[in-house]
Amino acid sequence: MRYAQGGGLTDAGRAARERIRLQAVERFEGGEKNREIAAALRVPERSVERWRRQWREAGATGVRSKGSPGRPRLSDTQMDRLERELERGPLTHGWADQRWTLARVKTLIGRLFHVSYTVEGTWRLLKRHGWSWQQPARRAIERDDAAVELWKKEVWPRVKAPRRPVEPVVFEDEAGQSMRPPRARTWGRIGHTPVVRVRARVSGRVSMAGMTCFKQGERSRMFYSFLVYRGRKGEPKGFTWRDYRGLIVRAHLQLGGPIVLVWDNLRAHLMPPMRAFIEADADWLTVFQLPSYAPDLNPQEGVWALVKRTIGNLAASNLDQMARAVKRSLKKIQYRPALVDGCIAATGLSLDG
Repeated sequence: MRYAQGGGLTDAGRAARERIRLQAVERFEGGEKNREIAAALRVPERSVERWRRQWREAGATGVRSKGSPGRPRLSDTQMDRLERELERGPLTHGWADQRWTLARVKTLIGRLFHVSYTVEGTWRLLKRHGWSWQQPARRAIERDDAAVELWKKEVWPRVKAPRRPVEPVVFEDEAGQSMRPPRARTWGRIGHTPVVRVRARVSGRVSMAGMTCFKQGERSRMFYSFLVYRGRKGEPKGFTWRDYRGLIVRAHLQLGGPIVLVWDNLRAHLMPPMRAFIEADADWLTVFQLPSYAPDLNPQEGVWALVKRTIGNLAASNLDQMARAVKRSLKKIQYRPALVDGCIAATGLSLDG
């Protein structure tokens, strides 16, 4: 028999199965025994027994195939409802965590529509309607989605269409990296989890502050500032408002004109000296605040993701080696404006008018 992709018989396979049944009926009428028929047609003897019983009860019509029962299918209306319920999340339906598994989706289908699916059938149903097994992005519970949408609707048009049409839009953000590198997927023998050995006792941290700059008609750019904290007495642990001020001035000089700055509500961004600096330089600096808990609106977050992807599973012997790896990754991104363009595309924000 020939099977279609997914396990069902093809049209040719169904026709061949029907011919075998008709041949079995002819042999029943000829008085042949079940064992002889099974051997001649190369089918299980139990199938022949079942066909003979059907032949005795309803004749040749009873032996004909009724067609494959197939998988129970949901109507378009039911599928739309199922997708809405899945988007509400597992918490809404009584599970403690926020993970949809095939077994849970199968259970949900049974609850909603009283239809029984197998786990494999549930997988095929979801794949057929554009669902896949994914690693979710984390988002703060305190996030106000309505405020985020309002920012996109009302504030973002003011950002991308400032008073001076030559102003580039600059997004700022900061990140850090300890000696423990991000975990990245790697190949390993089945049943043996790969192990990445890293130094756990080395103190210190690499701090980064970066700016992604976008201007219509010109290539995207990225600036960054770097700070290594080794845990020594009196050494700064992170960036101060003066460091951020220096980064802004540097962007202003390298871009050669006024800028529109977009950043979050970090404490150093809101300190009185920083506010005074912004007010004193209002002739070339316009600042907009991102809504709280909305890192997905900042393309600089995409830059940090690219950096941490390149240092995944890095077994650095000391903090200097980790700092060199991070700096090398940032330098590579600087020379690849297409990567920076991809970061703003991932936010869903458009610089077009």
